[in-house]
Amino acid sequence: MRTSLVLLSARLLDPVTGRLLPESALAVAGGRISALGDDREIRALADSSTTVVDLKGAVVTPGLTDGHLHPVSGAELTHGLDLSGCTDLDSVREVLAREVRTLKRGAWLFGWGLDPNVFGDRPVESAALAPVLDGVPALLQLFDAHSMLASPRALELAGVDGPRTFDQAAEVVCDDAGRPTGLLLEDAACELVERAAPQPTHGERRERLAAALRAMAAAGLTGGHAMDANGASLALYAELDAVGALPLRLRVAPWCQPGTDADGLRALIEQQGTGGALWRTAGVKLFMDGTIDNGTAWLEHPDCHGESTHAFWPDPAAYSHIIGELHRAGVPTATHAIGDAAVRHVLDSVEKAQAGDRSGVRHRIEHIESVPDDTLRRFAELGVIASMQPTHCCDFTRADHTDNWSRRLGEERASRAWRCRDLRDSGASVVLGSDWPIAPFPPLGVMAGARHRRPSRDLTQPPHGPEQALTSLEALQGMTLGPAFAAGEELEAGRLAVGHRADLTVLADNPLSVAATELPDLPVLLTVLDGRPTHRDASL
Repeated sequence: MRTSLVLLSARLLDPVTGRLLPESALAVAGGRISALGDDREIRALADSSTTVVDLKGAVVTPGLTDGHLHPVSGAELTHGLDLSGCTDLDSVREVLAREVRTLKRGAWLFGWGLDPNVFGDRPVESAALAPVLDGVPALLQLFDAHSMLASPRALELAGVDGPRTFDQAAEVVCDDAGRPTGLLLEDAACELVERAAPQPTHGERRERLAAALRAMAAAGLTGGHAMDANGASLALYAELDAVGALPLRLRVAPWCQPGTDADGLRALIEQQGTGGALWRTAGVKLFMDGTIDNGTAWLEHPDCHGESTHAFWPDPAAYSHIIGELHRAGVPTATHAIGDAAVRHVLDSVEKAQAGDRSGVRHRIEHIESVPDDTLRRFAELGVIASMQPTHCCDFTRADHTDNWSRRLGEERASRAWRCRDLRDSGASVVLGSDWPIAPFPPLGVMAGARHRRPSRDLTQPPHGPEQALTSLEALQGMTLGPAFAAGEELEAGRLAVGHRADLTVLADNPLSVAATELPDLPVLLTVLDGRPTHRDASL
């Protein structure tokens, strides 16, 4: 088979040991690593059609994979106004007012990344943003992407004038008189207003997605576990893949929502394995709760407002039944579970499904924001993968517990935030991701956050739970070996070995020796997917 790519003068980093391999070069053929050796040996494998790159001592790691992200919805959401840099209500009002002045009459305003901490002790409601949004149809997504603020004009256009009933955990929050406050909790409520807003064309969605994926490749990502297949997601992936414009290898998990019947479940099972050259449907995503910040998590004891007391599934036993059916069909699941009661129920459901059938199906739990000691060991015992997003702890909570998340939970539970270290030490396989667009996707920032646990915008601030920090090697494993294992691909991905996929990330220096606070700024020199460069720095 023809050698398509040769990398010379490289430092090849082994994520298993954390040491550099003795070889200094590698060759690629047919999308796989075909040879490792010294420069002379590998150069001899090239012909006139081979791309030869002198890395000048740069460090090669297996391609970095984000263990949890939402490419299509993220590309759409982040096309709007970025509110993530606003730290108080005045700054939110100022940014919104500036945007309103640019709008045509009747045009909608879309914002994202709004931090509920900006409201302080005030209720999270659209009245706090008056008169800036008076007469303007606006939808502002809060940073957790599980809640939105809709302006009075947006609610009017959508015909939402009072409370609604849903078949899953969702709410149009209303005041004592039954009037909507503007706060919409969970997708079913948000969709009431989203449907009234103008929608981008299919072509616009495709271009936005392509641009977002190119930016991810430039940041060093070669893959991602996409945790939804909503809307036209699969068609968009297929279209980009067909023209060679898909720069990430994507593993897509469609949702299974409450109320899914036998036919719907059968369709999810039959969908498994479908896809293209660089994407495929693999696994099913479910939700056991919402978020702590908006009071929709499922906690064993209520938060300080008496909220977060219910599961996302009105009948949690129905969720357990679905897990059992998917397990017996050999389908891995990924369940969003943030609160301790939610995590415990998922573990109980997997244990029940495995009774008499330890078939090796790799189930996972996403987020795991606060859990008690007695749940830790069960991850390893049941083989359940812990999928963590450390930058959520860094950027949405505070070490002094004055943030909304911590105040809702109280000191005891807030002190158990994002227990990456404890989960790993208990034997669990830990996968790291960003949950983009909830947090930025650059993988070096995710690995850095797992190590320093400080706010990314102000690294002089104290860390939140420094005892839960991972080492530099463990953080790298969380975006290489971990995702490969979670996907059942450890024999062909996650390492630099002959026969493994030629998905590679090339960095200017060794990420294991660069300080955590400096890691996000480490230059990404080359990104290779399936043996093909998707990003190449001008210095190479």
